[in-house]
Amino acid sequence: MQNSEHEIRVLIVDDEQSIRIGCQRILKRMGCIVKDAACGEDGLEILKNEEVSIVLLDLKMPGIDGIEVLRRIKQMDENVMVIIMTGFATVETAIEAMKQGAYDFIPKPFEPDHVRLVVDRAREKIILRRETEKLEKERRRTLLDLGTEKSRIRSIIEALPNGVIVTNAEGKVVLMNPAFLRQLKLDPELKTGESIKNYIKDEGLCDLVMNISKGIDGSPEKIYTYEFSVPENKYFLARGRSVLGEYNEYLGAVIILINTTALKVLDQLKSEFVAKVSHELRSPLSTIHEQLALVLGEMAQEEQSEKETHLLSRAKEKTQGLISLIGDLLDLSRIEAGSTGQEFREIKIEELIGSIVDFLNTRAKKKKQILILDKLPDKPIPKITADPMALESIFGNLITNAINYTPEGGEIHVKIEVYDNNICIYVIDNGFGIDSKYKEKIFDRFYRVKNEKTRYITGTGLGLPIVKGLVDSIKGKIEVDSTPGEGSTFKVILPLENFS
Repeated sequence: MQNSEHEIRVLIVDDEQSIRIGCQRILKRMGCIVKDAACGEDGLEILKNEEVSIVLLDLKMPGIDGIEVLRRIKQMDENVMVIIMTGFATVETAIEAMKQGAYDFIPKPFEPDHVRLVVDRAREKIILRRETEKLEKERRRTLLDLGTEKSRIRSIIEALPNGVIVTNAEGKVVLMNPAFLRQLKLDPELKTGESIKNYIKDEGLCDLVMNISKGIDGSPEKIYTYEFSVPENKYFLARGRSVLGEYNEYLGAVIILINTTALKVLDQLKSEFVAKVSHELRSPLSTIHEQLALVLGEMAQEEQSEKETHLLSRAKEKTQGLISLIGDLLDLSRIEAGSTGQEFREIKIEELIGSIVDFLNTRAKKKKQILILDKLPDKPIPKITADPMALESIFGNLITNAINYTPEGGEIHVKIEVYDNNICIYVIDNGFGIDSKYKEKIFDRFYRVKNEKTRYITGTGLGLPIVKGLVDSIKGKIEVDSTPGEGSTFKVILPLENFS
């Protein structure tokens, strides 16, 4: 090892003693530690046992010649800087020596200043390289240090109830707490240092951890989530983000595992309860609705008082609202149970949406609205294989929503486009619009934006949650762009690769 980062050890290999003595005198005055050898074999032996930074090497020597010595030196340590000394400094020898990795030449006979100049240049390069390596080590302190550090932070991590796992930039585990081992039923004595795939069997999660560790998507601040299950019906939510170094380089990832099994069970019980209650309520409510319709029909023939007719009409309207609510709740239960999207068949999306627009035009005309399907693109729209009931529910709800939240005389346009291997369907209205502070909430169950313009609009608050659930179930995407007082645009993206 070097005693100092600026200390330079030099080896002189030359069969002429006068050259060796002269070079030693020059180099020692420069502060170098100097060794010498009279032949190539002795020089290589010194290099095997001692660390040397610079070698002054004669090309023409008895035994092994300088070119062969140079080749062996580079095999032993490519960082050793070799300066060739020769009285035969021809172009051919220079080219051959440079091919083998020589740093520079000193032609014989030489002046002391020439030796000092070349060696000093080599020394500066070595010192610069050492400082660079030192800075690099300090800058790239690996997360492996975290795995061995007995600190208060490590104690806190080990005491956390949720599983914690940390990887380096290569996706190798450098830290994991006992909770992680317990959650996945791994050996408590399992050591770190292996690829993430040796600890987690879910391929999707492993790929995500590798991407986060290497910063493949270039979003260091983003928190990623991933749900997965393990045998014995246990469910987990993984939350992870990249770990950055001092210069924003990617050092690895930190992942937290949260056991969501109890929440899943509770959610399932809730869905089963809602489905059962809704199913039991639907039949009697439908009967009441039909009987009210019958009574109203008879009252119309007998010309009953306007007040009585109004009360029964309101009762019939509210009953219909309850039936709609029950239908929406049952739809949500089916979505949560994963029982939607089972009847797949080939569909022309433009024909399906066209039929929905035609069906809902009657409702739009009652509000003196214009509802139209815009001109289709010139490029043929590919057929998709999907569940028509799911698509009808998605676009039926979106168009109905646009009708409800657009005042009389408004316009609703439905547009279909194809680009980037996606089919994009837009539902555009010039209605009341949605304030930006409500955009994140409109897909929550039972949430309805209420203000002076919308307070009299009836609805269950389940239409958009149903749309979001169905779009997610078919691996699509929904986006909203809205300006209060100007209208809203709902965009549904259907990746063709998911419907081939």
